[in-house]
Amino acid sequence: MALGLGGETLEGLERSCADATTTGDRIVSAPGGLGLERIEARFHGNAFELHRHDTYAIGVTLQGVQRFHYRGALQHSLPGQAIVLHPDELHDGGAGTEDGLRYRILYLEPSLLLDCLDGEPLPFVRDAVVDDPRLRETLLSALAPLDEELGDLFVADFVAQLAQHLQRHAGQPAKSTGKTAWRAAALARDYLEENAERPVRSDELEAVTGLDRYALSRHFRATYSTSPHRFLLMRRLQRARRMIAEGEALAEIAAAAGFSDQSHFNRHFKKAFGMTPGRWAALVRRDA
Repeated sequence: MALGLGGETLEGLERSCADATTTGDRIVSAPGGLGLERIEARFHGNAFELHRHDTYAIGVTLQGVQRFHYRGALQHSLPGQAIVLHPDELHDGGAGTEDGLRYRILYLEPSLLLDCLDGEPLPFVRDAVVDDPRLRETLLSALAPLDEELGDLFVADFVAQLAQHLQRHAGQPAKSTGKTAWRAAALARDYLEENAERPVRSDELEAVTGLDRYALSRHFRATYSTSPHRFLLMRRLQRARRMIAEGEALAEIAAAAGFSDQSHFNRHFKKAFGMTPGRWAALVRRDA
């Protein structure tokens, strides 16, 4: 949902501190829930006065220069750089040049991170601007596309990965997972294969494996080099390819393979195989 920054009431964490009237400035909010709020913001000039959140604010600058004060210093973030703001730290924000600013950011509830850290303290990243392609890639997996609701399995794996990045930049040694839980990972894999046509929740896998969702994410990755979310997604896409080869209509395939709509199906198919389902169908049928 696009929200003008004139006299309208803004939804979300920034509603009390946004005060911009420049044409084209706006905030786009993503579907919320699960301890994460995600937005895209586009601004010219100063956007936010000094304020603080009770969440982490972690994002990626996409265009322009992001200028903000944080912990007594003036900071600048360039396109591709990540921003990490700790809960309850004063900061402001705006565009550093006349060209304006575009960025995407998520607000993460500390309780969600603490559940993942299992007794470890919250990581404090001293550098507010971080140049780290691995962190950026992890963040963009949740921030692009913004209109897609994040599933339960995805969030569990995302938080587990993000926790490792934050601990690394905070200088905290990541907690060892110990011996890989091969059997638990195999049980999760079998369950995902058997239930690939429907949404699978993390609490189901917890019941099947005896591991909490964050530990399972780490052990599953150690075993299969992918996450439970990604494994389930690829099973659906493989089924979709079989249905394409059988001549099924793409709209019917999207629903049968467990995707919310055809746009959702098209996006993930192209990301996985490098072409749209329509192009794949044309090539398969030409070969036949």
